[in-house]
Amino acid sequence: MNKLSTYSLGLSFISLMIFWIVMSGFLDFIHLGMGVITVAGVMYVNYQLKTHRFFHDDMDDLSELRVGRAFYYVLWMIGQIVTAGFHVAGIIIKPSMPIHTTIVKFKTDLPSAHARMILGNSITLTPGTLTVDIDGEYFTVHSLDDKSYKGIVSDKMPREVLKLFQKDERQVIHELKIIKIAGKEN
Repeated sequence: MNKLSTYSLGLSFISLMIFWIVMSGFLDFIHLGMGVITVAGVMYVNYQLKTHRFFHDDMDDLSELRVGRAFYYVLWMIGQIVTAGFHVAGIIIKPSMPIHTTIVKFKTDLPSAHARMILGNSITLTPGTLTVDIDGEYFTVHSLDDKSYKGIVSDKMPREVLKLFQKDERQVIHELKIIKIAGKEN
């Protein structure tokens, strides 16, 4: 295994400390000290896990991640979650709305397992969709209705994930298959 870069370690430490501070809500010496100890422990365990390769294209460090783009992606993702949340709330409040439960299967052209993991988690975080399986480059996603999976099949979300690692603009989704499971029409 390659040794982790100082950049990668520093970025991991800073992001975990920000998360600690946000979750604890305190900026006093005791809480910050506990945060440093906890973050150091998490980073140590994580470093030990990185000695094992689970995928041939695992990333050892975050040097390929475009940090400026990552900040944009987090804000964009929050917007997607809120928008999808209102859509799902509308379905719950108005049970007469048509629901078309769907399975969407597709192949992705992303640069690494890390990028595929980000896409899978982003899909699952968005209300109305759930990543059921990732098998190499193939994804299986469950969707509550037709509108819920539009951001995936239009290639919008996968392209945003690609932009986290590369500047080039290209199609990410291939071999798209949409399987309708059940429909409720009123």
